[in-house]
Amino acid sequence: MSGSWSTIPASLRSVSVRISVVTIFPGYFDSPLRWGITGRAIAEGHLEVVPVDLRRWGKGRHRQVDDAPFGGGPGMVLMVEPIYEALEHVDPRPPGGAHRVLLSAAGDVLTQSHLDRWARLDHLVVVCGRYEGVDERVAEHLVDEEVSLGDFVLAGGEPVALCIVEGVSRLLPGVVGNPESIGRESFREGLVEEPQYTRPAEFRGWRVPDVLLSGDHGRIAEWRNQQRLLRTARRRRGR
Repeated sequence: MSGSWSTIPASLRSVSVRISVVTIFPGYFDSPLRWGITGRAIAEGHLEVVPVDLRRWGKGRHRQVDDAPFGGGPGMVLMVEPIYEALEHVDPRPPGGAHRVLLSAAGDVLTQSHLDRWARLDHLVVVCGRYEGVDERVAEHLVDEEVSLGDFVLAGGEPVALCIVEGVSRLLPGVVGNPESIGRESFREGLVEEPQYTRPAEFRGWRVPDVLLSGDHGRIAEWRNQQRLLRTARRRRGR
């Protein structure tokens, strides 16, 4: 998306956050970054997203970035050397340099608190895992933390990177039309958000709860709080 970034007038280039994404599939991000809140954040200069092609630092004529695992086993592992060189190019670790995150199935599960913290950074570098995994020396020596989208396996970290980009972009000042809505969302107080309804008040015999039509803001606030507690107990049991 850095190509579209260059078309923004200089007067609008007041970037809140830059996110560099190290990946073997930079084209994966072309279309998703053009739409919705993320597209608007980029177009208005609140966010810059730069896909970085890891194969630029691949080895040999075929730009190899993976190899068989030591000790045997199935699959291929992303090599430490190309990732090191890519990170040095993107962020050579000066004082106050970028925050680096590796995306892998072994990482901590991504939460809202991660996004809140990263939205306050100047530069976030995200490394997308692929294949059987990433050489462990990347996690041990080259990044600041390791995260996963959940306890399931994807082909690579690119979908997770898109989730991070959108999650961060909507937290940036000036991106969301009503900032108050962000403060009242799910997980802000460790609770799932309450049910939401809009017109019509009745559809096919399915009615909106009477309390929401009452105009009694005290009762409505109490109902919403009760629903958050009930939903969290039911849907996040054991977490």
